[in-house]
Amino acid sequence: MFDKLESRVRSYCRSFPTVFEKAKDFKIWDVNGREYIDFFAGAGALNYGHNNQHFKEKLINYIAGDNITHGLDMATKAKEEFLKNFNEIILKPREMEYKVMFPGPTGTNSVESALKLARKVTGRDTIISFTNAFHGMTLGSLSITGNSFKRTGAGVPLNNSFAMPFDKYLGDDVDTVEYLERYLDDDGSGVSLPAAIILETVQGEGGLNVASFEWLKRIEKVCRRWGILLIIDDIQVGCGRTGTFFSFENAGIKPDIICLSKSISGYGLPLSLTLINPEYDLWEPGEHNGTFRGNNPAFVTASAALTTYWKDNTFQNETESKAKIIKSSLEKIIKEHPEIEGELRGRGFLQGIACGVDGLADKICAVAFKRGLIMETAGPDSEVIKIMPPLTIDETSLKKGLKILEESIISLKKEVA
Repeated sequence: MFDKLESRVRSYCRSFPTVFEKAKDFKIWDVNGREYIDFFAGAGALNYGHNNQHFKEKLINYIAGDNITHGLDMATKAKEEFLKNFNEIILKPREMEYKVMFPGPTGTNSVESALKLARKVTGRDTIISFTNAFHGMTLGSLSITGNSFKRTGAGVPLNNSFAMPFDKYLGDDVDTVEYLERYLDDDGSGVSLPAAIILETVQGEGGLNVASFEWLKRIEKVCRRWGILLIIDDIQVGCGRTGTFFSFENAGIKPDIICLSKSISGYGLPLSLTLINPEYDLWEPGEHNGTFRGNNPAFVTASAALTTYWKDNTFQNETESKAKIIKSSLEKIIKEHPEIEGELRGRGFLQGIACGVDGLADKICAVAFKRGLIMETAGPDSEVIKIMPPLTIDETSLKKGLKILEESIISLKKEVA
């Protein structure tokens, strides 16, 4: 049926060749009743697991009550509750003040709105992004994405952007902030003063490359010096994926614009936010529009996620504790299986192993799938095994999944040797 009727563009189903039917928490079942541990979490859209019981009950009650499902950007009770909870639970305790914009419901919509607003605010058109960045599949987002395969798919020139080297991209001994500043300082560099610099603190699709907190602080200083807006794309690494709600909290920086999507709805329902420094909220009414901006059922589950998990530090502490299990397990695998030429990557609940053997990461993930573990790869050459479970997974199942990973590597030893 899928080969006959669905476009060739489909991709994830090629890595996971079965038909899925049910899911709960951190497990998925296919039509044959086969059980899988989920180390994929909807590409980061399911930080709180599948069909989270706390959220599901509120969603069912909301739908059963004939409440608003589609409301464009009209004022609704569900939106009001979400805005109140987001402000009281997330923003105020962190001494953050932002206007909340609801663009279209996907991550790339948030990025597009951020780019458009930065250009409107500054009157400049260039955006600086970084090597191995991934920001989405629409044209504006592709222009600041590093992957050549995805960029080629645009079919048109991608302009008004420059890519600079990410932290440690040129090696540990090269200061890439100094490199960036040299381009901005030099009138002969060919790089015009940008409207914004956009970055991911941990590059998810780009290979789990981590920006140090010091590097992030220095990038912020560059932005302040030159009057450049700082945009943080927290779409995949936000909502607790690195421990804190925002991935940049421990760096102590204050972005001008923040992009959120994926797990902000809590339930996998489409929802995106663009958080804007109030000083830069210069939109005219309707200047950035869309039929599905805001999603009332998603507001319900998003509010439930905030009130269930983020009213105190308990959930964050649990996440950070389990992240240590992931790190120690991956370090052990790398040490005990040198044939994979492994390198630890990532932070928090977004970690993985970069394999120095060509094609090995894909093979390991394929074997793991046959053994009941769902994982994907990352990096420009799919060289990184990406560990991204729901944050709510229990320690027993987390360790079981990591054991399946190691068993999959062992089963390929002869081939690697």
